Amino acid sequence: MEQIQLYTKLNYLPTDLKSEVNDFIDFLINKRKIEIKKKIPIFGCAKGQIYLSHDFDEPLVDFKEYM
Repeated sequence: MEQIQLYTKLNYLPTDLKSEVNDFIDFLINKRKIEIKKKIPIFGCAKGQIYLSHDFDEPLVDFKEYM
């Protein structure tokens, strides 16, 4: 939705409804801030979830002719 459309619709509202829209916008902004804060990972939270093969550092067979 374009900003102009929102502004036009907002202008048609009575003053008391404009106040409610303003409060709802503030609510949405605060809700978004809380969601963003929750997504910050804690150091070590993936411990035990990532595994490497025992031969991870070994040369690949496909590149044997280049070595």
